[in-house]
Parts: sequence; structure tokens; C-alpha cells
Amino acid sequence: MEHFFVQSELFLRLMVAVFLGILLGAERNFAHKTAGMRTYGLVSLGAAIFVVGSLVAAAQYMGATDFDPLRVASQVVLGVGFLGGGLIVVRNGDVNNVTTAAGLWVAAAVGMLCGFGLYSLALFSTLLTLFVFTVLWFFEQKVKHVSSAMHDGTIKRVLEEDKKKIKG
Repeated sequence: MEHFFVQSELFLRLMVAVFLGILLGAERNFAHKTAGMRTYGLVSLGAAIFVVGSLVAAAQYMGATDFDPLRVASQVVLGVGFLGGGLIVVRNGDVNNVTTAAGLWVAAAVGMLCGFGLYSLALFSTLLTLFVFTVLWFFEQKVKHVSSAMHDGTIKRVLEEDKKKIKG
């Protein structure tokens, strides 16, 4: 019976990882980005699988070999970095998909947290990532608007228009 509860805990870790990864990917879908729910869900799940598999293997071979599950986790970071690098595209001097690649990297970290059974930390990390994806997007758009207005020499007109919008 104890084996059933251990297996259930491992299955829960994987389910939480895929759910939180999908949640992060859903925002990317709303933002019309290439990597979305399935990509983020799979990266998070894959990271959790590597961690859970490492923990199970470490427990099975404890004392028989010099096995360190954290080495597997560090390799997940490298592998996802390679995957994220493939997402980044340069077109006409503009760099695209950097935020998507960074988000994918975070999804892997969320998956690893779930793999280690650190659910509250994984959930909090997911919420912080969604904050960065959504709330900061609006702030970033405002900064870009003001920045381009400053560059064009029209900052005074832009600020006056913004004041009218607020009042009106």
C-alpha cells in the first residue's frame, strides 16, 4: 500500500508540472506567440520527468553508485537553453522571441520544482511569470511609446495627449 502512495505522489508531481506549464503557455497563446500551451506544458512536464526519474533512480541505487539527481537537473537547464536559443530569430536587425524563450526556460524550472515536490514554490513561480508576461507587458508598451516619442522629439505632445485621455 505504501508503494501506491509513493507512486501517487510522483504522478501528482508530473500532473502539477504539466498543468502549470500549460497555464504559462496559455498566456503565450493569447499573445500570439509560436510556443504555446503544448510547448510549455511539454517542457515543464519533461523537466519534471527528468527530476522525478532521477530521484527514483537515486533511491533505487543508493549506496551502489555515486548518483546525484542534481546533475540531471543541471543538464535540463542546458538542454532547455539550447531549445530556447532555437526560438530566437533575428529579422531585419530586430531580435524576436526572446521573451518566449525565457518563458520556456522558466517553464522548465517550474517543471523541475514540481519534480522535486516543491508545489507551492512552483505555483508562486508560475504566478510571478504570468505577472511578467501580462502586467509588465502593458507597462513595457507605455515605456516603448514614451521612448519612441522622445526619440522623435514629440514627448511634450504625447504627454499632453495622455493627460487628455486620463481626464476625458
